Amino acid sequence: MLFFGEFEHAIDAKGRLAIPSEIRGALDPEKDGQSMYLTLGANRTLRLYTEKLFEKLSDQLDQDLVTDSTTAKFDELLFPMTRKVDFDTAGRVRIPEQMRKRANLGKEVILIGVRDHLQIRDRAQWEADLEAKLQEQEEILTEYARRRRKSAASSSSSSQSNDADGEDE
Repeated sequence: MLFFGEFEHAIDAKGRLAIPSEIRGALDPEKDGQSMYLTLGANRTLRLYTEKLFEKLSDQLDQDLVTDSTTAKFDELLFPMTRKVDFDTAGRVRIPEQMRKRANLGKEVILIGVRDHLQIRDRAQWEADLEAKLQEQEEILTEYARRRRKSAASSSSSSQSNDADGEDE
């Protein structure tokens, strides 16, 4: 599922946030699941992942019984601060008060689509962050393009190296 766009909303007195009907309507219960996972992500942003994507990403994480300290810290940040949320009959999800506090959310929020997930951000903070990013837009795009080219070049040289190795067989 590809998420994109900005949607201004308010969190009601019971901590519920309406998910736009165009997003709910695009979700496929077979492919995406019935629920969503709400987690605290980088920069104290709340993120909503489809049920099946979050479970797939979780399965891909290191599952060793003995983990290094970085993996343990990551797990202790991710999983305790994650909740499975269901849509109510009005298409809302409940955001627990503790998560709202950790994400510094006020009543006025913005729901933004970011490729494979949705972010819930305090509206005023998002506007300030977006303005700063817009001021740096050219540098951000240039750096992104540079990294893509570098990644493509290393993939290409790795592929050529593998092709050369195959010729010796």
